[in-house]
Amino acid sequence: MDDLARLVAHREITDVLVDYCRHLDAMDLAGLAALFTAECRVTYGPDPRLEARGRGALEASLARMWRWRRTAHHLSTIRIWIESGDSAQSESAVWAWHEAQDGTAAGVYGLYHDKLVHDGGRWLISERRMEMRGTGGAFRVPVPPAYRAPPPPGWRAPEGLDD
Repeated sequence: MDDLARLVAHREITDVLVDYCRHLDAMDLAGLAALFTAECRVTYGPDPRLEARGRGALEASLARMWRWRRTAHHLSTIRIWIESGDSAQSESAVWAWHEAQDGTAAGVYGLYHDKLVHDGGRWLISERRMEMRGTGGAFRVPVPPAYRAPPPPGWRAPEGLDD
């Protein structure tokens, strides 16, 4: 794959990742599902209700989002690895803000780990796994520990920073 083709693939994949957030916030579930392969595998967390296999199941699973009055999904720190002309992986950070019907807010912070394939002239997500990193507000979901390197021997927290 030459440099221009790699740049085009990066741009197209980034558009797919961003369009996911746009479709979800608009609750355009058919448009969202169209960004995935027909046999996609999606896991948003350890609860089986947060898993879907196939576009139809994904669309049905995300209907749970109707319980929110509105949402705003923000994607950043997008990293894409082109493996070949027809396969890639990506990792992106997501902050998802949710407003409940009573006006209270809840947030989820995490990483999307995606596998993508180039099929029919466009990039599609074949597998998505969300790694939750934290929650805020009204969310009460368990967040598994995230990998972080340990501090070096003898490290101490600076005094007075967190007072």
